[in-house]
Amino acid sequence: MRKRLGILVTIILAIGILVAINSLTYVSEESPRDSEFAPNRSTYHAGPTGTRAFYDLLSESDHRVMRWRESPEQLLGKSGEQIGTFVIIGDTRVAIEEEEAASLLYWVGNGGRLVLIDRHVQNMLLPASDNWVVTTEFLNYPDLTSDPADRAKMTEGITPLNPAQPTLLTRDVASVMTSRYYAAIRVVAKTDPAKPENDPTPGSDGPVTVEPEEDDEAERDNQEEVPGSPAPVVHLSNGRHPVLIDYPHGAGRIVVLSDPYMVANGGISLQDNFQLALNLVSTPGRMIAFDEFHQGHGVTRNAFASYFSGTPVLAICGQIALLILVVLWTRGRRFGRPLPLPFVDRRSSLEFVASMAELQQRARAYDLAIENVYSRTRRVLARYAGMDYNSPRSEIAKRVASRSSIDAHQLEMLMRQSEEAINGGGISERQSVDLVRRLREVERSLGLRMRSRELKQTAQNI
Repeated sequence: MRKRLGILVTIILAIGILVAINSLTYVSEESPRDSEFAPNRSTYHAGPTGTRAFYDLLSESDHRVMRWRESPEQLLGKSGEQIGTFVIIGDTRVAIEEEEAASLLYWVGNGGRLVLIDRHVQNMLLPASDNWVVTTEFLNYPDLTSDPADRAKMTEGITPLNPAQPTLLTRDVASVMTSRYYAAIRVVAKTDPAKPENDPTPGSDGPVTVEPEEDDEAERDNQEEVPGSPAPVVHLSNGRHPVLIDYPHGAGRIVVLSDPYMVANGGISLQDNFQLALNLVSTPGRMIAFDEFHQGHGVTRNAFASYFSGTPVLAICGQIALLILVVLWTRGRRFGRPLPLPFVDRRSSLEFVASMAELQQRARAYDLAIENVYSRTRRVLARYAGMDYNSPRSEIAKRVASRSSIDAHQLEMLMRQSEEAINGGGISERQSVDLVRRLREVERSLGLRMRSRELKQTAQNI
């Protein structure tokens, strides 16, 4: 028990030392400064480049909103039936795979709305028609010095934009403010295959950019569909470059906004940016889902590790696990040569004496009993007298008498009677018991006690 207690105390002390060391050496990592060069567009992020304000405003204004933390393939199951709008903001931290993009577009084709808010939208998320192609193009690249928290710098040289035409997406929007890093949306008409590739469309010097339509969205929805998807509708433009468009894809629609700063925490409060963002995602009766799976918050991550990320708790747990493994390993190994198990004779010598006495009594071998006792008594008497064991009994008796109060004649007679009984002289049970009693009295009178081992065994049996 003491060994186990020592091991337990040692383990507790080691764990305490590890905790103290990790706590003292832990240095809190400062959150990286937000930058338009490497933004974090997650709805969990409260910095200038994040979209938490947009998410909270939607939630507090009684809109059904959620953070989508599963793969887009799950939209095709029961969990995606309640989703009306799927929003992807910015350049995601986790790349969107082609299979995921195909599943997402299939969901849109069945009646969903896909809102893409980015300066560089991936082409696989922008399905083309037989007659036109949608792309985005950077006009002004952000750098490391761009401070998204400085509204004056972010909107330097930019004038508010007015809606290109009255549509559902621009309802109740008087003007909006973009950043100076907005991108241009290109809607390019495809060249007629019947014409030579170097023969551009008459009246133009190259690919044709579709101009904003004059009809509102309600009228456009009532128009008879022609083969292929109708051309995108421009809702916001600075006169040369469209900033907001949407177009149908199957039974659903795809909305493209080329400046995520308009919905980010740093710019959503400018002009009517929030009203525009609300129009983009609103789907009455259905939920709005923000893509957090590709922002690095997918449900496949370990929740425990995510909760304690950036703290010394994970390091402490790892060190404790390593310490436990070391203890288990050392307890199962031998650090020296194998030692034989200790043999403990649990039988008392008195058991042997009792057995021998019973046998001798049944066989009436009283001479053997006297021999067992007398041989020891003679040996201790010779040692007491300082003489040899084989010395004459008369000499032993005289020497013992000279050193004690015992009569030499009586001691010699006792020794002679014992030797005669041992040598075959007739003796009864009573006489043998009397001789043994007298021999024990001589030992006691001389102080010749039994050995310590015999004393212990006698005490245990008593």
